[in-house]
Amino acid sequence: MPRDDPAAVRDSVAEVMAMIGRRSFRGMRAPSACLLGALALLLVPLGVDAQGLTYTKGQTISPAYEGWQQNPDGSYNLVFGYMNRNWEEEIDIPVGPDNEFSPGSVDRGQPTRFLPSRNRNTFSIRVPADFDDDEELVWTLNIRGETNRAHASLAPDYFIDNIVVMSENGSISAGFTDARLRGNTPPVAELEGETERRVRVGEPVTLVMKASDDGIPAGGGTLFPTTNILTDDGELNLALALRLQPMLVVPGKANGLHVSWFVYRGPGQVTFNPLQIQVWEDTRPYSNSPWSLGWVNPEPPEDGRWVAEATFDEPGTYILRGLVDDGGLSVYHDVTVEVIPLTL
Repeated sequence: MPRDDPAAVRDSVAEVMAMIGRRSFRGMRAPSACLLGALALLLVPLGVDAQGLTYTKGQTISPAYEGWQQNPDGSYNLVFGYMNRNWEEEIDIPVGPDNEFSPGSVDRGQPTRFLPSRNRNTFSIRVPADFDDDEELVWTLNIRGETNRAHASLAPDYFIDNIVVMSENGSISAGFTDARLRGNTPPVAELEGETERRVRVGEPVTLVMKASDDGIPAGGGTLFPTTNILTDDGELNLALALRLQPMLVVPGKANGLHVSWFVYRGPGQVTFNPLQIQVWEDTRPYSNSPWSLGWVNPEPPEDGRWVAEATFDEPGTYILRGLVDDGGLSVYHDVTVEVIPLTL
């Protein structure tokens, strides 16, 4: 089988996914214990760098300043994200001494629910056109005895545009651009229904997002490796296939329009139906993530209306964010839900 045959690469990826199982937006089939044991034996000879160890829980979070953008009226957007060093643990940090901005208001719309791994371009803060070059906004997070800060300014080397955003998302290759990509615009999204809702614990709230896109960047909505995963003899190099994606400096991302809801703020657990596509950089091969090797983007609904239900397990005020993503650029709408006890 030729190593430069795209069909061979696709078949090889399909073989990997068939062996380990793949979680899709419709459900998940977990890899068997026997297969996981076999994979462990395959990976042992490759060695483990102590600096590259990963953890499912118990680690800290660092805020990240992604850069600044200028608006047509002369004002600026300071864009932030974060790195949660856990692969599975979602952490709640309420706004206050452990999750605050300075100077000025401690609440600048930052998240209080921190999803696993790297989350880029999570929110932005608009500052006026007369924001001085030497001014800063500082986001501070305290967790498990560790304090980390992100310092936001208008330093020239922090300027970002759509090409930078798409490149750092993994949607396009670093350093590659053309007139079509430079003309990409974010998806168009319309939230149906009220932005504020009230339900009881255990009662679902229906979320409807109408979304469309210009089809840029193109890519077929499937993430396949850019490095051939076949040996010289045409055999599948399983160890390479499993390790390839997490080794990339910027993980590759599948392009294609999709909508996903997640908890941005809130005290309890929320169950979404159907299962929502992950919005954080999960590069594990069997993950429900556009950064995952072999992941296939779902077909958009014919009427453009993406429908989901959210059910809450405890009272409180929640902010649910609906992210509309074309792979490179994204927009969002928030819904605030007041959840009251079942007995009231």
